[in-house]
Amino acid sequence: MKLTLIVGFLLMCLKFLAFYLTQSNAILTDAIESIVNVLAGSFALYSLYYAAKPKDEDHPYGHGKIEFLSTGVEGGMVTLAGLAMTIKGIHSFFDPNNLQNVDIGLGISLFSGIVNYFLARTLIKKGMLLHSSTMVADGKHLLTDTWSSAGLVLGLIIIYFTNLFWIDYVITIGLGIFITVTGFHLIKESIFNLLDKADYGKIEHLISVLNVKRNPSWIDIHNLRVVKYGSVVHVDCHMTLPWYYTLEESHKEVDSLDKLVTTEFSHEIEFFIHADPCVPKSCSICEIHDCKVRKDNFVKRLEWKMGNVLPDEKHTASSIL
Repeated sequence: MKLTLIVGFLLMCLKFLAFYLTQSNAILTDAIESIVNVLAGSFALYSLYYAAKPKDEDHPYGHGKIEFLSTGVEGGMVTLAGLAMTIKGIHSFFDPNNLQNVDIGLGISLFSGIVNYFLARTLIKKGMLLHSSTMVADGKHLLTDTWSSAGLVLGLIIIYFTNLFWIDYVITIGLGIFITVTGFHLIKESIFNLLDKADYGKIEHLISVLNVKRNPSWIDIHNLRVVKYGSVVHVDCHMTLPWYYTLEESHKEVDSLDKLVTTEFSHEIEFFIHADPCVPKSCSICEIHDCKVRKDNFVKRLEWKMGNVLPDEKHTASSIL
């Protein structure tokens, strides 16, 4: 992120130099977005530092959610920049200016786009590896900047060979709309994460792991919740165990489930498991065949699925239907 910030600042200076030499509104649009890159990158860098702070009394779940706030702030700045660019492009139709040195602007824009592309791919790859939504969001923003530069380069090539300078204003409006939409998506993603929207992809992965590695004494899993706090994933669930297990035996099974999930997932996992005692109606799905206190016959193994592990209710044979 430090490297991204330094390179972003240098590219911003380069783009404003290109605007000064060409007087192109489209290049000015690209340069203004670079200001957003630098500001957003600064806040993103701080958010990564803050998110890495250990838990404390005031923040028992850690400080990771600031990453979602950082994504929202970046999205807000991108949206405002995009709107400003669109308005600037529309205004230019009524107050045009003469372009010059188009070839220089073309070269600088091409160079900036290539640099941003490699920065974006590196950020996204690192962000996914470290489960950092801030780095992924910043990478996606830079990738958008790359496509903006590609469109800008194409437009400047057309202007260079045709002298149709009004294309510059069309490009400005198009880039402005494209950037505004990108900013809106970043804001939307930030809001969903801050409101703890369920990540069904992670839940389905977790359920598939539990189905394959389950222990016969794990009669039931229900009330499953997965919440992400920055790079840390918190998993809550209720686990039904035989009622006659001692506290020590129950703790052993809970610990076994905790270790299984932590081993299978690359995220930093915090598992909060509530142990429930089984009830007579649980016998129909209980796979402990040598149980000496069975109240009912075993009917069928219950395959855990999204629809039956999320509700807060113990399962029975009727749950299979």
